Amino acid sequence: MAKITTKEKLEALQYVIKDPTITMSNGLTRAGHTLTLAEKRIVMLAVSKLNPLKSIPGKPPCTKITAAEYAEIFNVDMNTSYGQLQSAVKQLYNRSILFFEPAYKRNGKPLKPVRNIMRWVGRATYHEGEAWVELAWWPEILPHLMGIKKNFTEYQLKQATALRSIYSWRLLELLMRFKSTGWAEYTIEDFSVSMQATEKQRADFNNIRRRIIEPAVKELIEKDGWYIEWHPIKAGRKVKAVRFEFNRSNSAGLPNPDRDPNTVDMFDEF
Repeated sequence: MAKITTKEKLEALQYVIKDPTITMSNGLTRAGHTLTLAEKRIVMLAVSKLNPLKSIPGKPPCTKITAAEYAEIFNVDMNTSYGQLQSAVKQLYNRSILFFEPAYKRNGKPLKPVRNIMRWVGRATYHEGEAWVELAWWPEILPHLMGIKKNFTEYQLKQATALRSIYSWRLLELLMRFKSTGWAEYTIEDFSVSMQATEKQRADFNNIRRRIIEPAVKELIEKDGWYIEWHPIKAGRKVKAVRFEFNRSNSAGLPNPDRDPNTVDMFDEF
């Protein structure tokens, strides 16, 4: 089994010490829910390394990730790191982002939203001999990664590095959108879409509870120091929404649950 050299480990540790932060528009964060765990790790690690001060006008920035860096940050062995980097990079170029933009009105009536599709990256390269990958960002995605002033999701990469479930990571992002309120409420339809729940899971809320919510909540509590309470909201016998009240252990007490979460647009797009 390949091992990380002392030099590579020190380089990776120096990066971790920087305590990188992920900042993305809410619409782009939501689009990222379709990524696999390995793809999400690569994309979010790359996002955390973007520096708007070093960007060159007219030239999309490139981000380099080494296998040693990936292994150290996400606590996997080098063989796993090689495999995940290689397979994820093969798929990332084909991963598209779908979002809708509001259209202008015509004769006083709103038109249907404009449908947009674009890629995450313009190029994804895997250097097998040197065990590193390089992502060249799609130009039109950059405004949603750098210089964001409103309607964004922000969290530290280290909050997600220990997570082993993509559901936990997706829930982390859903909660972080409302970190100022301490509670969030999602319709079951929107929650299912955000979690990429299967048709079988969507057919019975008990499947969503057992397969998605309970394991994700447990992992966030155990690995990232969260305090989370949740409950389903019913209309008759049918579950119509799920509500989460939460706080992380580095803050005292739960935020006021009576504050309106609509102070941030829950499902704003680009």
